[in-house]
Amino acid sequence: MTHRRGPWARRWGGLALVALALAGCPRFHDGPLPGEPTDSTYAELPDGTRVRYVDEGEGPAVVLVHGFAASMDTWRTLRPELAADHRVLALDLKGFGWSERPEGDYSPLAQARLVFALMDQRGIERATLVAHSWGSSVALAMALEHPERIERIALYDAWVFEEQLPPTFVWARARGLGEIIFSTFYKQRPDDKLASAFYDPTVLSQEYVDMVETMLDRPGTVAAALAAVRGQRYAAYQERYRRIEQPTLLLWGREDPITQLQDGERLASMLPDVRMKVYPRCGHFPMHEARASSTRDLLEFLRTEPALESTAALAGEPEAIDAPHSPRADEVEPGPPPAPTPRHEPAPADGGGSEATP
Repeated sequence: MTHRRGPWARRWGGLALVALALAGCPRFHDGPLPGEPTDSTYAELPDGTRVRYVDEGEGPAVVLVHGFAASMDTWRTLRPELAADHRVLALDLKGFGWSERPEGDYSPLAQARLVFALMDQRGIERATLVAHSWGSSVALAMALEHPERIERIALYDAWVFEEQLPPTFVWARARGLGEIIFSTFYKQRPDDKLASAFYDPTVLSQEYVDMVETMLDRPGTVAAALAAVRGQRYAAYQERYRRIEQPTLLLWGREDPITQLQDGERLASMLPDVRMKVYPRCGHFPMHEARASSTRDLLEFLRTEPALESTAALAGEPEAIDAPHSPRADEVEPGPPPAPTPRHEPAPADGGGSEATP
């Protein structure tokens, strides 16, 4: 004899599954992280959050904002170039790198206010923002919140639109389901996810992959990442990007499978004072895969007022395409066909903890 399960049985069965999943629910972490570097500098901000930062060089201030599941070490090869004639402030955003992972708001606006708080503590009134991927949404939130404090903006492969979110990020907004998704999948196969973000996966070293895996295992990391994903509600304010008047440089990898070139074209069409550089044979990390030319373009942007001149390619590296508004297909020089990089969901570590070129 078979028994049909009634609605109450199904409901309680579902609740039991959720309860089972939540038993391993990702947890936040207050205070210093185990094994944190003793040679790093930390600041305790007014809200009590403890963040790692570096403040170096002299001159006009530049603030570096890393991407999702990353750290300020994303910029390690760029920082010396900037610090030669700029004051450079780089930090690990709340929940990432070696910064604290407390419970709370991890939205771009909350992170923007955290960056402003660090700027205040370091005595920086006004700065240029340089950001990568998800960090670009933090930079744009800063420009909208306090435009008088932002000199200009440079964004690498910006992640700033609701339409860029993969389905799992949208599903993760649901309580219970998000915990299941991130507890189960967030730390899986970082090597494959990282490799798929590059045009040339051989750029990645095993040492780099091991470092990212170690970062993902730090207490509070999964909970912070989930909170950051839930804070990505771009639909509510992405049209406000049109109000941003600061001179802006977009630096984009033409073969980026995460933040595709069309996303950059869309952002360029919204900003009133923008210049876009497109790097052939380059994925999500122009600062690594097109290091020399993208660094040159950034430094020129910081030194000129306000537009960039078209520049020639450095020997051995593809030329960036100078696209003042929205790059057309015929503006991209022909090259070898792209490496097989199918569209995928954003890697959980989009450069986290990069020590240099991976």
